Amino acid sequence: MDKVFVFIGGILGIIFTAWFFFGKKDEAVQARSESPEKAEVDILVKGGYQPSTVQIKKNKITTFNFTRQDENSCLEDVILSEFKIKRFLPLGKTVSFEIKPEKTGTFDFSCGMGMFHGKLIVKD
Repeated sequence: MDKVFVFIGGILGIIFTAWFFFGKKDEAVQARSESPEKAEVDILVKGGYQPSTVQIKKNKITTFNFTRQDENSCLEDVILSEFKIKRFLPLGKTVSFEIKPEKTGTFDFSCGMGMFHGKLIVKD
C-alpha cells in the first residue's frame, strides 16, 4: 500500500512540475502609444516582472519604465543583452530608458543573476 501512495505522489509531482514550468502562458502586453513614433510601457519589479511579456513595434522608439518594489537583491539589475542594456534599479524608484528595435523577434530580459525573466516581442 505504501508503494502505491509513493507512486501516485511521484506522478502528481511530475505533473505539477511540468505544469509549473511549461503550462503557464503570459499574455503579451502592448506598449501604449504616445505618438506614431513613440510608445511607453511600465514594468513593476515585484517578485519578478509584471508584465513579464511586452509587445512593441519594430523601428518605434519605446520607453521602458522599470519600478522596483522588491527588496530581493537579485532584482537590482535588469539586462536586455540583445540591446546591450544593463540598468541598476534602485528600490522604490523608476528607471527609464529607450530602445528602438531594428529587427523583429522575441528577446529575453532578466535580472542580474538570471533567475527572473521576461520577454520582449518585436513585431512589424
